[in-house]
Formats: sequence, C-alpha cells, structure tokens
Amino acid sequence: MTTVRALNDDEVFNEMKKMVAFIKQEALEKAREIKVKADEEFNIEKAKIVRQESLNIEAVFERKIKQAEVQKRISQSNHINKARLRTLQEREHVLDDLFEETRIRVQSLSSDEGSYTELVKGLVLQGAYTLMESDIVVRCREQDTDKVQVAAEYAKTEFENTLKIPLNVTISDDYLPSSNAGGVVLSGLNGKIIVDNTLEARLEIVKDDMLPQLRVILFGHSPNRKFFN
Repeated sequence: MTTVRALNDDEVFNEMKKMVAFIKQEALEKAREIKVKADEEFNIEKAKIVRQESLNIEAVFERKIKQAEVQKRISQSNHINKARLRTLQEREHVLDDLFEETRIRVQSLSSDEGSYTELVKGLVLQGAYTLMESDIVVRCREQDTDKVQVAAEYAKTEFENTLKIPLNVTISDDYLPSSNAGGVVLSGLNGKIIVDNTLEARLEIVKDDMLPQLRVILFGHSPNRKFFN
C-alpha cells in the first residue's frame, strides 16, 4: 500500500505558483478575447456612427445647398422684378412727359383763330350727330362765344341738310372755365345726355385709344407677347 506523503512548504508554494500562473494566463487570454471582441464591436459601432453622421452631414449640406439655390432664385427674381418695375416706371415717365407736352400744345390750339374756329365747328357738329336731338345746349369758354355761335349756325345747316331734322342750338351762359383748353360740352334731353367735346376730353380719348400703339412705337413689342392679332 502506497503511502501519500504530505507536501512540504516549498512544494505547496510551487504548486500555488503554478496555479496562480495558470489562472493568470487564463485571465490574460480571456482579457485578450474580451478586448478583441470589444474592439470589433467598437469598430463596428464606430463605423455605424461615422456613417450615420456622414449621412446627416450630407443631408444638412444638401439641404443648405437647396436653401442657397432657393434664396438665389428668390434674389434673382426680386432683382428682375425690381429692374422690370424700374423700366415700367421709366416708361410711364416718358409717356407722362409726352402727354404733358401734348397737353401744353393743346392749350395753345385756340391761339390760332382760323384753325380753332374750324375745329370748334367740327366739334359742335360731331356732338350734334352724337346726341341726335332737335334741341341741344352748348357750353363753351366765354371768350369762345363768337366762334361757337358761328359753329352752331354751321352745325345747324349741315345737320338739317343731312338728316332733314330741324336743329335748335342754344349757347349756355354757364361758361366753361377760362383755363380750359377750349372745345365745347353739348347736352340734350334737358341735360340728361352729355357729350364732352372739350379738347382735354378729346385728348384723353386719343390717349386711351393710342396708348397701346404708342407703347409699341416707343418701346417695341413685349418680348413675352406671342400673338399680335
């Protein structure tokens, strides 16, 4: 029968050293495994975060680019609109100056006695044809009374010869302002129908009728216009 001998202190110490070394080695290997796995997980998570942040940065950058493009288009549109508005304003100034010059010239028409008398005759006759009444009242400037009297006789003769209808023309003492450029205002049916044949009124009619043509003559056709019929 084999007798088991008790270990002495040195043997016990050596055995303990071997056990500690084994445990330490196991621990080191386990730690390396844990570190390797942790590094792998860290790198995977890091890659995910980097990728996600990259996507976020790209999205933000893309959004800012679009915002910048929108702002650029808005700025360009505002600039174009302001330029167009300035152009339109300048065109209106040109037209206003043109009509102001025309108005000044109209004011001087009555200074030519012969031409103005003929003009008044035509205005009274045209007004009579427009009213188509037997009794009409004519208002004029006080200084034009004699010319309008001649025009009334002329209109009466022409009207009756053409339409075979009697015409009575009364010159009103309710005179137009002396500052008026001239011309006449005719009325019929006791003032219910009025024809304004003053030079200012005729100028406004011409202004409205010729404004589109004047715009084309002065500034050309609009580049946005496709049809001219």
